[in-house]
Amino acid sequence: MGSQTGAALQKQTLLWFVVVSQCVSALGCEPDYELAIEEVCLDTFRLDMQKLDQRHWCSWEDTVELYGKLTNCTYLWALRMNCFWPNRLVDEFFIRVHKEYFHDCSLSGRLLKDPPNRILGPFIAIPVLVTLLMTALVVWRSKRSEGIV
Repeated sequence: MGSQTGAALQKQTLLWFVVVSQCVSALGCEPDYELAIEEVCLDTFRLDMQKLDQRHWCSWEDTVELYGKLTNCTYLWALRMNCFWPNRLVDEFFIRVHKEYFHDCSLSGRLLKDPPNRILGPFIAIPVLVTLLMTALVVWRSKRSEGIV
């Protein structure tokens, strides 16, 4: 019984040691890592995106290589600085990148726009007509009280 408790205690101690060392390592690289990915990775990405026509920013085929380079850059800097990847800084970094460059893009990669009027018209007209018809039916039925008990 005592050896099983000792082994469980050793495993729990080892687990806590790993968790704490991971947290300390991840916290210790924050300022330098953040500066590196901002100054190196993001600056390179900005230059590459400026070369690309802004109309093509939502085209995955046109931006996949640039986005891949940006991702690899953040990963390589994490390796150099002995940081974990992905981490909170990388998540926040990519959220900022998406807000700046891809905020108008849909999930499919196409620009969002209204459908043509020939498609949009029926989706507007039919509910309006049904609403008017139902309102007229309720008013007409409420004026005919002869069958109501």
